[in-house]
Formats: sequence, C-alpha cells, structure tokens
Amino acid sequence: MSTGVGPGEGDSAGPVGDASWRRPAMAAESHRVTSFEIFFDLVFVFAITRVVSFMARSLTAATLAQGLILLLLLWWSWAAYVWLGNRVRTDQGVVRAGMLVVMAALFIAALVMPDAWSRRTGTVDAPLILAAAFIVVRLVYFGLYLTAAAEDSGLRVQLLADAIPQTLSLVPLIAGAVLAGTWQTALWSVAFAIDFGGGWIASRVGGWRVRSPGHFAERHRMVLIIVLGESLISAGAGAGDSVTRTMVLVAAVLGFAAVVCLWRLYFERLAPAAEDTLEHASPARRARIARDAYTMVHFLLIAGILYLALGAREVLTAVTDSRASNLGAPLSWPASTALYAGTAGYLAGRAAFTRLTVRQVPPAQPAAAAALLILLPVARYLPALAALAVVSATLIALTAFEGAAREPDDNRENADTHRPTDAASASSSERPGTGWEWKQGLDKGRTRRSAPPSA
Repeated sequence: MSTGVGPGEGDSAGPVGDASWRRPAMAAESHRVTSFEIFFDLVFVFAITRVVSFMARSLTAATLAQGLILLLLLWWSWAAYVWLGNRVRTDQGVVRAGMLVVMAALFIAALVMPDAWSRRTGTVDAPLILAAAFIVVRLVYFGLYLTAAAEDSGLRVQLLADAIPQTLSLVPLIAGAVLAGTWQTALWSVAFAIDFGGGWIASRVGGWRVRSPGHFAERHRMVLIIVLGESLISAGAGAGDSVTRTMVLVAAVLGFAAVVCLWRLYFERLAPAAEDTLEHASPARRARIARDAYTMVHFLLIAGILYLALGAREVLTAVTDSRASNLGAPLSWPASTALYAGTAGYLAGRAAFTRLTVRQVPPAQPAAAAALLILLPVARYLPALAALAVVSATLIALTAFEGAAREPDDNRENADTHRPTDAASASSSERPGTGWEWKQGLDKGRTRRSAPPSA
C-alpha cells in the first residue's frame, strides 16, 4: 500500500519521525492510509462494539438512546483525527505520540463503556472516567492541529472558531457525569448538540481543506469495513458458545446475508464513485463534501450497522433460548426498533451520501428505508426469525434490483446514441434520479479512475 511519502518524508530524511518532533510532517496530496491509522481505527471500533455490549446488557428505549449518545461522542473523536491525519502524517514524531495518548484514553473509555450510566459499581466511577477520556481526546486534538496549522492563518482561525462550541460542550459533559441518571442523558444530549451543531456552524468560516481526497475517502471506507466485520462478531454473540439447533444456523445465515448486502450497497460501486467526486471537486466543494457526506452522514452508516447487529444478536438469543417455537418468541419493541430502524437508518444514510456525492439517488433507496419503518409495528408481532428474514429479504431485493439496473445493456446504450428528441421520450429516459442516471453517475467515476494519466 502506498504511504504517499512526499519530499523530505522518506528514508533519506533519516529515521522515521526525527524531523517531525517539533514540526509535524505535512502529508502529501497522494498520501494514503498508514498502518498506524488502521491501528487507531481498531481501538475506535473496539470502543463502539463495547457500546453494543452496553445496550445489549439491558435493552430498553433508554439504553438505545444512551448508546446513540455514546456513539456520537466516539464518532466525533474519530472524525476529528481523520481531518488531522489528512493534513499531517500521524505515524511520525509528536503527532504519533499524541495519538498514542488518545488511543490509550479511548481504550480506557471502552473498558468502562458498559457501565456508562452506572455509579460506583466498584472503585471506578465510569461516567467520570468517560468524561475525562473525551476531554483528553479533545485537548490533544486541538494541541496537535494548532501545531500543524502554524503557517496557515485561515486554518488557525477555523480551529479557534471550532474550539468555542467544543469547549462549551465540556460543561454539560462534565455536569452529566457528576449528576448521573436522567440528568446525565439530558446533559450529554446537550453536549452532542453543541458539538455537532456548533461545529457545523463554525465550519462556515471556511478554513477546512482536504489535502488528500484519496486518504480521506479511504479512512472512511476502512473503518466501515472494520465495523461490518465486528458487527458479525457482535451479532454472533447472541448464539452463545455452542449451536445445537438448525434454526439458530438459519438466523445466523440471514444475519450474515444482511451484512453482505450492506457491504455491497456501499462498496461495490458507490464508494469509488464518491471518492472520484471528492477528488475532482473544487477545493471549497471538496471541503463541503468531506464535512457533510463523510463526517456527518457516514455516522448514519456506522450507527445503522451497529443497531442492525444489535437486533440480529437479539434474534439469535431469542431463537437459541426459545422453548415455545423454533422461530423464536417475538422481539421486544427496543430489539425490533434496533433491527428495523437501524437498517432503515443505514439506507437513509446511504441515500443522503449518494445525494451529496454523485447527486443522483434512485427511488428504490429511500423507498426501502421507508418500507422497513412502515413494517416496524408489524415486526413486533412476528416470530424473531421471521422479523430478521423480512429485513434480510428487503436488503437482498434492493441489492439485486440495483445490481440489475447496473448491468450493461447493449441495446439500451445503442438506443442512447440515437435517443429520440421528442419531449415524451426525453422525459422518460432523462428524468432525474432514475436508475439510468444512477448508472451514468457511477460509471463516470469508474471511467475517470481507469483512464490513463494522459487522458
């Protein structure tokens, strides 16, 4: 894998990191993801899987909401360091040292995550430990980024503007950790609103820049594929240590099929086309795409995967433990909501990501998300295995439908070269958001990426 080493950053500059202890090394425009960044991502993913463990311990509407708050706080921590790693090399010198401190803070936070809303179950106060960990993550981030922006006055102004809401959000974060209970949920929700809302407003200063589009898109792809893999582990935990019933294997296969569909729906053609759009956009639009499509909307994809995994885990538990039916007892409302709303959230996030990048969204995407939300009240009364089967069937149908729409059709392409000029024909073949325009938008990215450098 290319590391995108630029002038003065290779072996000729001496041992790795020697030149960057006082001054971070700028990342080259061809910079790609490093093994150290993957290591950082693994710690982040470990933390978010602990959130799933927290919700699964006592699955209620309250724990679903509390888990979402924890995911949002973790996502801010990860996304902030993606922007930092896009500007400077994170595997060298002072930046690497700082990120190791952050990784330690996130690892400790992950360990106490299942007790995030418990007070003094032992000698450790988990809410205060979490608050302290997130404070360390932010302080190190701003310190490293201000150092990396030493010669960019516009970026320094942007960072100082961003520091205002991020600092203000620490007040409800600490207060919630101290008060605990319902106050903790309410105040940490306020902290999240200040973080994201204030950060989005502060971004209007316009100082953010994406130095390496390939690196930025690759970081999001890689963390998504890691989360997909971990979701299989989390879901499989519902089957217990051994499997002795056929229906448990059927449930596991259905859950696996659902995860495979999530992978295909994002990685097969959308991800390369989105990266191509990011690469060829103007600097200002590139920053907006990075902020909105990747930093903001990608969270819906991550959260959707984790909630689906949580719901599938509950299905496997129900089928394994059920005494009355081989299909498992109906899921509880929280479990059904996690399974159906989580999948719908992923599809809605994918549609929004598509709209912000390649700009054409086929109607099947939002329709599938809406269908799952409509079916949610019905799923509450279905056997657990049947509820999972509906979700998997919906994802398989959507994946097959989009795959069929993208299949090369020589007759269609030949007809396109002699497209009728009358208004009726034009309206049927050029309507915005159709499967044809979706194919054209994705194919454009593929053509650009496969073209020779001289093209």
